Amino acid sequence: MDNEKNTVRLAKFSVGHIVRHRIYAFRGVVFDIDPEYANTDEWWDSIPKDIRPHKNQPYYHLLAENDETEYIAYVSEQNLLADDSDTPLRHPQIPEFFSVDESGRLHARFLQKH
Repeated sequence: MDNEKNTVRLAKFSVGHIVRHRIYAFRGVVFDIDPEYANTDEWWDSIPKDIRPHKNQPYYHLLAENDETEYIAYVSEQNLLADDSDTPLRHPQIPEFFSVDESGRLHARFLQKH
């Protein structure tokens, strides 16, 4: 078997990171990470083949938003970039998942400190 296909990659982003999509005009905050694709076959098949990402990479669950609306997104690592705009997110579920410190950083309410 191909070793690359069996290797779990470390995630580039962590819970609380604000990211933006590489192609589409939306951004969001990471609230969960799958080490590789873990959604349905139906969802996978709905992605056009010419832009379908590889399954063997981290996938991120985002509280996402664009100019019109807020939603939950599931995005491959290859399609995400760090967002350095310093523009606050407006997603209404952020207070359910995160607290915000004095510097504006988001901290997951659901993760315990070690």
